[in-house]
Amino acid sequence: MNRKKPIWVSCLQYALLITVALFMIFPIFWIFSNSLRTLPGISHFPPRLLPEELMFENYVEVLRGSNALIYFRNTMILIVANTVGTLISSSFVAYPLARMNFKGRNFVFALIIATMMVPAVTTIIPQFIIFRTLGWLDSLWPMIVPGFFAFPYNVFLFRQFFMTIPKELDEAAKMDGCNKLQVFTVMIVPLAKPIFITVTVLSSIWWWNELFLPLIYVQSHHLRPLTTGALAGFRVPGSPHMIQWNLQMAMATLMIIPPMILYLVASKHLVQGIKATGLKD
Repeated sequence: MNRKKPIWVSCLQYALLITVALFMIFPIFWIFSNSLRTLPGISHFPPRLLPEELMFENYVEVLRGSNALIYFRNTMILIVANTVGTLISSSFVAYPLARMNFKGRNFVFALIIATMMVPAVTTIIPQFIIFRTLGWLDSLWPMIVPGFFAFPYNVFLFRQFFMTIPKELDEAAKMDGCNKLQVFTVMIVPLAKPIFITVTVLSSIWWWNELFLPLIYVQSHHLRPLTTGALAGFRVPGSPHMIQWNLQMAMATLMIIPPMILYLVASKHLVQGIKATGLKD
């Protein structure tokens, strides 16, 4: 028989949760608060929690006075290309590892997972040399083409989810005349919608926030994504070394909104996809 927890224990738990929630929310609140200030208001000391005057004009200035739409277009190109690439390549790699029996299957899977232990920064110099030889520097290709080569973490997610699907369905599809490719496209893919949505969300948010690779490969302003373009393009007129922090905070606030909406829309499938990956070894 379960004993009811004392009231003070529940109060302590809620107090702790509220404290942690406020601690996590405060940076977002501070960004939003600074986005509504004047430039002198940001540098006021001691800092004020709320702005004295609400400058919603900052958001109009951000969209009107910058190349935000061009940067947004470049970001969407990276998101769509890499998401499509990783969905195709990672699912195709994971399918035989989960549904087919062949010698060395577990070794291949272990080798793929082992590559996750290699820090990504250690491969930047070799990749940079390759892309320079191909003449791809200062373009989006160095950030698009690798997306069509399976990403180890996504392979892991797909493989674990595919293993939760009963193999009797494969046999039934083969009896109906389907080959292995048709079994995958007609039978497995529709049943694996949660994990496809999960990988789509994870990939989209990753490339929406990606900063390091654009700094390495892109120099032209018209090719920059939002992270390197809009967030680094607000300078004080006549003082190129001074940043208009209020406008930069307004742009950062706008950039927070799409990932939040994407997560809220896909949260149900996201939870299902992540939960199902741990059901089978």
